[in-house]
Parts: sequence; C-alpha cells; structure tokens
Amino acid sequence: MKTIFILLLTLASYSTYAQNDSLQFPQDFYGIYKGDLQIVNSSGRQTIQMEFHLNKTDSIGKYQYMLVYIMNGKRQDRKYNLLEKDATKGDYIVDENNGILLDAKLIDNTIYSMFEVQDNILTTTERFHKNSMDFEITVTNKTKKVTTGTEGEDVTEVISYPIFAVQKAHLVKQ
Repeated sequence: MKTIFILLLTLASYSTYAQNDSLQFPQDFYGIYKGDLQIVNSSGRQTIQMEFHLNKTDSIGKYQYMLVYIMNGKRQDRKYNLLEKDATKGDYIVDENNGILLDAKLIDNTIYSMFEVQDNILTTTERFHKNSMDFEITVTNKTKKVTTGTEGEDVTEVISYPIFAVQKAHLVKQ
C-alpha cells in the first residue's frame, strides 16, 4: 500500500509540469461561460443557471474570477480574483476579496482547489476546454469520516470521507 502511495505521489509531481501546450492558461480561456448547474444531494436535484467569468485585469498576474448563480431571476455575483503565486509551477490563489485566500493548482488547464469551511471539505475542479469548461464541487463533512486499514507488519490507516453533495455544470463560452 505504501509503495502504491509513493508511486502515485511521484507520478503526480511529474504531471504537475505537463501543461497542455496547444492552449495556454489563462489567456486562451478569457471570457464568460454560461450553462446550468446541477446540485445533487440526498434531498434531490436542483438546477440553476450559472456563469463563470475569467478575464484579465490592469494588474499583471491578477485575473477577474467571478461565479454567478441565477435563481428565480436573481443574480448572485461572487466577485473573486485569481492571483498568480508561481504560474510556472501552476500555483495560484483564489482571492475572495474578504480575507479568504484559497490555494489553487493548475494542471493540464484544470484548476483544482480543496478547502475546509465549517467542518465541510469542498473540492473544486474547473476544467477548461477550447470553447467550454466543466465546473464541479464535491462536498463532504469531515466529522463523518470512515477509518479503515490494514493490519500486521505493514499497518496502514486509511480515512475516507463520504461525499454528500455534488454541484456540476458544463458551461459554454459566449
């Protein structure tokens, strides 16, 4: 188990630098993306309109990064910024402009971010394509963790976190 884990970490470290050469982030993905967001949990499924805005600003290494949710005709704009921490390594920060800073990692034109708020762990994935993007958030509660593992000489403890909600959208560039 430990050997597999080390192998996966090694492969992940090499793939960090393997960015897609045909399209360059962020400049090839500037624009407004629109579509429907599916929110699925044990209560059922809800669909709302969503927009994602990615645009340059007047500051080098700072980009407009805005999420828009539209429910019952009312817009909820979340005006954030994406900041370059070390673009050559794919390291970015999502600045929520309220003191909250989220680490983000760019690998193969996909931004990954994982953070905890109020005992919930959220994993965000934003995968950019030539004329669209896929947006996904999974949510788990850290207090609901499940611990299992191996016994014997090579003891390995594994903690899993059951997902209880998913938000998913395919957004088309306008």
